[in-house]
Amino acid sequence: MGAACSSRGKGLLSATPALKRPDAVKIVCLDLEGVLVPEIWIDFAELTGIDALKATTRDIADYDELMRMRLETLDAHGLGLPDIERVIDRMSPLEGAAEFLRDLRADYQLVILSDTFYEFARPLMAQLDWPTLFCHTLNTDDSGRITGYQLRLADHKRAAVEAFRQLNFQVVAAGDSYNDTAMLGAANQGILFSAPDNVIAEFPQFPVTNDYQHLRALIDDAFSRA
Repeated sequence: MGAACSSRGKGLLSATPALKRPDAVKIVCLDLEGVLVPEIWIDFAELTGIDALKATTRDIADYDELMRMRLETLDAHGLGLPDIERVIDRMSPLEGAAEFLRDLRADYQLVILSDTFYEFARPLMAQLDWPTLFCHTLNTDDSGRITGYQLRLADHKRAAVEAFRQLNFQVVAAGDSYNDTAMLGAANQGILFSAPDNVIAEFPQFPVTNDYQHLRALIDDAFSRA
């Protein structure tokens, strides 16, 4: 009986093909504001007439410095989260963004890596059919005053891309600002999308595009070479 079992066991083992190391899964990491949706702070600045709030990570590379300036400006004008939410409720994704994401997700995994806040992003994520979003969290008091913010992780975009690559993902990343360049550099291929001239000039190693059709072509080409 033992011999028979041993024989059957050998047969089963020999009939099972050896597991092969799977090919790396392809994942696209995109910034949110300026790539898929308008810059929330710029729209809010235009509505309120507060020029200081037009500054974004395209202008100020240090995100903590930028956010401290924003919160101090909001406090000085007595503005809070409800005021910003009223602007966001009127916003829509950039033209063609929803269709671009729909087609992209048919072929690749997708994660949005953003320095926005979940409190801002939710209405816009609904219009984009709820892609996965990694971003930060705001702290507010009972009146809606923004008292601070909680970063999910310092330099989280780069850290996420590096983690995906360690998990055997091939990564193509696209963004438009200074705060995207670390993740672009960490990816198999980084792409600047609708970036300002100062960012393009400082990071000539990344290909540049301004429309979704060309961005999709660059993504497909990058994965074909990875």
